[in-house]
Amino acid sequence: MTVNDLPLLSFFRRVLDPLIVMGSLYGCCLAYGEPFNGYALVLMILAFFVSSAIYQHVDPYRAWRSGRMLAYGRAVIVGWALSCGFLWLLGRASGLAYAFDARVLATWAWCTPLLLIASHLAVRAWRGTARHPDARGTQMRSAVVVGVNEVGVKFASVCERQPELLMQVRGYFDDRIDLRHGAATLHPVLGRMAQVAAYVRTHQIKMIFISQPLSAQPRIRRLIDELEDTTASVYFLPDVYIFDLMQARFDNVGGMPVIAIRETPFVGVNSVVKRISDIVLALLILAFISPLMLAVALCVRVTSPGPVIFRQRRYGLYGDEIVVYKFRSMTVVEDGGEITQARARDARLTPIGAFLRRTSLDELPQFWNVLQGRMSIVGPRPHAVAHNEQYRKLIKGYMLRHKVKPGITGWAQVNGLRGETSTLDKMQARVRYDLDYLRSWSLWLDLWIIVKTVKVVITQQNAH
Repeated sequence: MTVNDLPLLSFFRRVLDPLIVMGSLYGCCLAYGEPFNGYALVLMILAFFVSSAIYQHVDPYRAWRSGRMLAYGRAVIVGWALSCGFLWLLGRASGLAYAFDARVLATWAWCTPLLLIASHLAVRAWRGTARHPDARGTQMRSAVVVGVNEVGVKFASVCERQPELLMQVRGYFDDRIDLRHGAATLHPVLGRMAQVAAYVRTHQIKMIFISQPLSAQPRIRRLIDELEDTTASVYFLPDVYIFDLMQARFDNVGGMPVIAIRETPFVGVNSVVKRISDIVLALLILAFISPLMLAVALCVRVTSPGPVIFRQRRYGLYGDEIVVYKFRSMTVVEDGGEITQARARDARLTPIGAFLRRTSLDELPQFWNVLQGRMSIVGPRPHAVAHNEQYRKLIKGYMLRHKVKPGITGWAQVNGLRGETSTLDKMQARVRYDLDYLRSWSLWLDLWIIVKTVKVVITQQNAH
């Protein structure tokens, strides 16, 4: 969260958003000539509390704070859709829904999220007009950074590139000026840490950002004590960029602030969107391919002895063991401590096994795994337990791919890493793509992977 966003987000949540939600209902009643009676007042109050509760969990402002406006808009729309769904169920159960003209409710449902997004973007654009201190008078806030290091310099650069933050960085303070002061800094070094308080008082600095390592704790405590004689706000810039970040975010646990360094992308509204899309797509696909699955099952049964469905233990979400279904394509059923990956012209393949694997028809039963909640349509491909235990010792970050449900297809598979991973380099490349998927997940990326998967299967790339 940027410091500059604190009062603005409070304004959105407590004033602007409720006014838009309630005001749009009032406007729709007027537009269709409907009286704004007691029923409308009850709906307005319910909408306020329901939308506030849902947006508390969906939290579109997390995307707003990071500048991801598309994700922010999606969160606003999804949050409002959930609010409307809950209000509709409540209205049907209580009979309140029948007290309104359907046109009023329909117009209110689609225009409210548009008004919310438009109002927020308008405020953001208005704030962006203040590029220099004299552009908006006292709205620009002066700041200094304590620490000429990577994080401090990056923060000052962000303030320079984004004038809508309304922060003017005057310069840096650091005790190791000669070692840290480089040509890359856009602002001057104003002195040492012992001089911060005096400079803040003399120049009426509004904000101080401390970017120091934990080893500098005694100096930080001394600086904070000295700053008690000023009215400046003090903030810490956590040096989290030294880590390999994955879905990093700020949160709190029981009121205690925490920073997520590595987190699954499927939290809050993302988890709901992911699960709903999995269920809907899996049902549609199963309805479409059921005759094909029946034909494949018959072919497996008549061409080789043994079960039609091959069940194998894999690692699922958080590394828990799950059972994954496949049409049997080999004459052996391996699920022990040592498993040999299938290769081209493998002697263990059944008469139709090579065809099933080349066309990925052997994977079709995994759509039942998706409905069970064990797998997702898109995600890192699950490996046999024996392979997991082997590669987790050889590849750094290998187990991080299990922070999401395994998928029928994945980002690695549509980038040339489908089928056998015969060398350590190939498995490392697959893991890199899997972790990239976790860092950059979106519903549109899932849909794009599904489209690319169809192309890969049709061209039969790297399958055996």
